[in-house]
Amino acid sequence: MFLLIIILFCLLIILLDLYYRYSRGPRLINKLKGPKLMFFFGNVWEIQGDPVYIFYKQLEWWKKYGDLFRLVGFHYRAIFVHKPEDLETVLSSSRFNEKTYPYMFLHSWLREGLLTSNGEKWQQRRKMLTPAFHFNILKKFFNVIRDHTEDLMQYVGEEVDKDKTSLAPLISKQTLKVICETSMGINMREESKKPITNKYFNALPELTESVIYRANKLWLFTDPVYNLTTVAKKEKKALKDLHDFTTNVIKERRKLRENTNVEDFFEADEVYGRKTKLAMLDLLLDEENKGKIDEPGIREEVDTFMFEGHDTTATAICFMIMRIANEPKVQDLIYEELQSIFGDTFRTTTLEDLTQMKYLECCIKESLRIYPSVPFMARYITEECNIGGYTIPKNTFCNINVFAIHRNPKIFPDPEKFVPERFQPENIVKIHPYAYIPFSAGPRNCIGQKFAMMELKTVMSSLLWRYRLEPITKPEDLVFKSDLVLRTTHPLYVRFCRRNNN
Repeated sequence: MFLLIIILFCLLIILLDLYYRYSRGPRLINKLKGPKLMFFFGNVWEIQGDPVYIFYKQLEWWKKYGDLFRLVGFHYRAIFVHKPEDLETVLSSSRFNEKTYPYMFLHSWLREGLLTSNGEKWQQRRKMLTPAFHFNILKKFFNVIRDHTEDLMQYVGEEVDKDKTSLAPLISKQTLKVICETSMGINMREESKKPITNKYFNALPELTESVIYRANKLWLFTDPVYNLTTVAKKEKKALKDLHDFTTNVIKERRKLRENTNVEDFFEADEVYGRKTKLAMLDLLLDEENKGKIDEPGIREEVDTFMFEGHDTTATAICFMIMRIANEPKVQDLIYEELQSIFGDTFRTTTLEDLTQMKYLECCIKESLRIYPSVPFMARYITEECNIGGYTIPKNTFCNINVFAIHRNPKIFPDPEKFVPERFQPENIVKIHPYAYIPFSAGPRNCIGQKFAMMELKTVMSSLLWRYRLEPITKPEDLVFKSDLVLRTTHPLYVRFCRRNNN
């Protein structure tokens, strides 16, 4: 009897292997290049390892197999797309808007917010939230961004002449305060807010590490199996702290609205032909009153924008500070531009000033090219299609390695070199629009990209006008690891020195 069970089991494995190899989907996908296939398991074991191994393994595959290759294992199949023309096929069409892996592992945290939702729900939410990022609203946000930048400059002043300063703790707290006050309408400056804010910051890496851990282990894709792991228990604790923070934000805004004339929340400027609210959270709470969104829906959007609105921006600022510190000639050119704008006077930055910072803008774009805040994206192909001359079967995951795409030497010669001139008007027209995608592209592009650029310009101009950056962390010393945003194994350090004009 035992022998019969063994024979039947082996027969089942052989039949499954034949199905995984020779049914229509596998036959089509296996026409692509990729790591060598093993019996039954495909090549899924190639992706097993720690976050550093996974990050660099994908780059190794790209260099070995080219701009389009495949990864398969069991019923799972994925393609990795790097060529701009192929990226345009995927990202520009609403046919490929759907997200599943690895975004499904964020559902316990973000549920079905704008980042992770699909179909009609995503369309409805995108339409609902777009007015909150209209340029007329962003102009109002500028004053808040500038005020918090002034606070940041005070904190930087306390770091002057220290041997080194770790950037992430300094920058992240300020970007979180900015998103809370602009999009949520909540002031986070009070000392009483520190304990719950610190819990949020401590929980964030715990949650993101658990997502990456799970995303690269097929046997943990099912909830019952994953929930047995110690990682799942850590995630559960982190989720409580993250949700406590955002629940508190919503609660405070509700309380403020109850004690304030509702008309005070409207802005005089019209957006899309009607008066609108300054804070995104007010917009959501109004939609709740109309029955278009419920309490859980509000929280999933607040969770989404709290994370996306502060962490990606903080990451971009930290990497840019580190890199500019290592580029003295570039730093001098930025300072010369700021001198031409501010002259010999010391004054606060205006919106008009930001429009004149052409070279700084090129530097920001070049920094985002080398260090994209979101280094990896994915889509789910729900219908058979043609990509790069290959027929891609339906139910295939499409992985987009932004970090690799931005370092393609055919498009960006000497890709490791910091060359802001790549993004001057006469040069940027030569770059394929889908070869540079720090804010994604197409219908699901980043809704807050103009907000992020405004904050990046304001912070970097204020910082470089007052302080000189000296290098501690070197670009060649960076070791990256897989995460939801671009991370390194060690903190980014820099030394701040006060300029004579301050």
